[in-house]
Order: sequence, then structure tokens, then C-alpha cells
Amino acid sequence: MKYFIFLLTFLSITIFTSFHNKTEAITRVRSYYKPSTGRVVMPHYRSSPNKTRIDNYSTKGNYNPYTGKKGYKSLYK
Repeated sequence: MKYFIFLLTFLSITIFTSFHNKTEAITRVRSYYKPSTGRVVMPHYRSSPNKTRIDNYSTKGNYNPYTGKKGYKSLYK
């Protein structure tokens, strides 16, 4: 019985943490100065960098939850 409770607890914690890590796909970008244009880019949020285009805010079919803008970039380019 103790083994069963331990196993159930371990599995639920493992599943919860793996689900939680996959939902953390947001990166905050600090403001910065662009000397080439002389402008300051305001802080904003973007999807975390990875090697896919499927989950980027700017890809067609997706939208940015902070601004509400729809994606405009092709998935296959």
C-alpha cells in the first residue's frame, strides 16, 4: 500500500512538472537601444527560441496573446 501511494505521488508530480515546463514558452525581452536607427525598443514578450516555427507568435495560424495580433509569416519559408 505504501509503495502504491509513493508511486502515485511520484507519477503525479512528474506529470505536473512536465506539463508545467511545456507551457512556459514565453520570454520577456528587456528594452534596448538600436544605434543604427537611434530608437529605443520597448520591452515586450515573445515565444521562447527553439528550432521550430510552429509555435511562434508570428507564424500564420497563431496569435500573440499579449497584443492580439495574428501571425503573418509562412510556416514553410
